[in-house]
Amino acid sequence: MKIKFLFPAALAMALSLPSVLAQAIPDNFKTGGFAIGCQAYTFNRFTVFEAIEKTAQAGGKVIEFYPGQKLSKEQPDLKLDHDASDEVLRQVQAKLKEHGLKAVNYGVVGIPEDETGARKIFEFAKKMGIPAVTTESVPSINTIEKMVKEYDIRVGFHNHAGSMSRPDYKVWNPLFIAGLVAGRDSRIGAAADTGHWCTSNLKPVEALRILKGRIISAHLKDKLAFGESHDVPYGEGVADIKACLDELKAQGFQGNLSIEYEYNWDNSVPDVTKCIDFVRAYGQAK
Repeated sequence: MKIKFLFPAALAMALSLPSVLAQAIPDNFKTGGFAIGCQAYTFNRFTVFEAIEKTAQAGGKVIEFYPGQKLSKEQPDLKLDHDASDEVLRQVQAKLKEHGLKAVNYGVVGIPEDETGARKIFEFAKKMGIPAVTTESVPSINTIEKMVKEYDIRVGFHNHAGSMSRPDYKVWNPLFIAGLVAGRDSRIGAAADTGHWCTSNLKPVEALRILKGRIISAHLKDKLAFGESHDVPYGEGVADIKACLDELKAQGFQGNLSIEYEYNWDNSVPDVTKCIDFVRAYGQAK
């Protein structure tokens, strides 16, 4: 079943206000017109260093980190998160430079309502030169708005799969996110997960249109089928990735696209490479 949405004109106008560009991603880190790379969770069975290597091997130029991944085989007791030492961050930056990658996002991470706890996350992003953070911490919206103004770092609300039968979990619904961020600082918006929308029986391109002007980043995924199914390379599933790219381009999207490939966990580089090649070919065709 596909869910159709009615989108009030007033909300559409509020959401389509010009976005404030915080730390724009340089063009030399883009492929096919988009800053596309991997969410390190794609390689969660490996270390941060290996995730960087594999992202570069697949042709990505940017990476999104998640909290808690082991740093390296040589230092398995160290992890990358917003509590990591400056020495760990220095090592990660050096590894990124070695492989020509830029860190562009961090999440999904819980952002506490208290400013002291929230500030640790934004300080980490600032040190790493990361322009955006991904969260699902709806109760912290007031603190988040204060932090994005103070640090000039964007925040996107991520969606996992959901349904109307789970009223306690709301961020799966793009209309909820649209209402949540309407009237807020334009650096607050959605971290759109197209794969989880497919699992929720939503058409990704329709959800993207609902969130026009408020899409901070995306976990761009193609799925074998609507409902419960596994990830597939772009263009081989039901998400209509070309239409999604068309819509993002039409919206003037300037955030990052993360491939969070949750299939073939031990050997996903070939599939991730196909995804990046798809976006590269898309850009060449325009």
